Amino acid sequence: MAAEEKTTTSPTDPRSSQKSSNEESIPQHTTPQQSSQAEDESSEAGLAETGEQKPANDLTSRNQERLERFKALQARAKRAAKSNLKETAAESHRLSTDPALLSSISRKHAFASHNLLKADIEAAGEDFERKRAWDWTVDESEKWDRRMDKKQKHREGVAFQDWRQDAHKNYKRQLRRMEPNLDAYEAQKADAVMRAAANGGLDLVEGEDGELIAVDKNGTFYSTADSIDFAQNRPDRAAVDRLVADLQKAEEIRLKKRRERGLGDEDADVTYINDKNKRFNQKLARFYNKVRLPKIDL
Repeated sequence: MAAEEKTTTSPTDPRSSQKSSNEESIPQHTTPQQSSQAEDESSEAGLAETGEQKPANDLTSRNQERLERFKALQARAKRAAKSNLKETAAESHRLSTDPALLSSISRKHAFASHNLLKADIEAAGEDFERKRAWDWTVDESEKWDRRMDKKQKHREGVAFQDWRQDAHKNYKRQLRRMEPNLDAYEAQKADAVMRAAANGGLDLVEGEDGELIAVDKNGTFYSTADSIDFAQNRPDRAAVDRLVADLQKAEEIRLKKRRERGLGDEDADVTYINDKNKRFNQKLARFYNKVRLPKIDL
């Protein structure tokens, strides 16, 4: 027993104690693989935390956008309802009023105000036309007089008088519809002047203000009563088409008026002396010209 106690109470080996102390004092060295794993774990933990926050932020922003769109749609619907109500009220008001009645009322009001003003001026002993002329200038008055004279002549010249007057009316109508190409005219004129100057028929003289003046030396450039240069002019395709269209339109108008007068068939024989006799002959022809014989089987 004493021997056993000695063995148990004997001091420990100094080398073993030194080894254990060295193991405790020496730090544990980690490998690069272990450090990368630790960093990955820490980053995953951070992403997990931000991932939990990101869906929440996305949901909030989506809800906010939906709310803004809904408010915009509500405002748009409100504006549309107001505009529709306003247009409906205006349309109902327009349909409830007769435009012909409004024009008639305005015309009657103008006549009544004119007559009232005339009566007041004449009651005061003044000249109505002279008083009325004070509202316009001399140029406006002369322009109005010319307009009224032209209107009166147009009213008087509506009826057919003779073929010469009718041709003149057609000519004036065609002139009003004509739209000359001034740019093409100026280009052709400049080209003709340059050709004549190159040939020696014109002298280009510069004026004091710098403007070029064409002087005809032998009198052959400008047209006279004996000139036949217009026969060499070749119009363009558009002008020819316009002339053909005018001729076709005139022919259609002539045939239309002829049909209205009942003279559509020019080659038919004249078997009547007046319109009444013509209608009677047409009735006879409708009943007796086409005689249908019964079919006989032999």
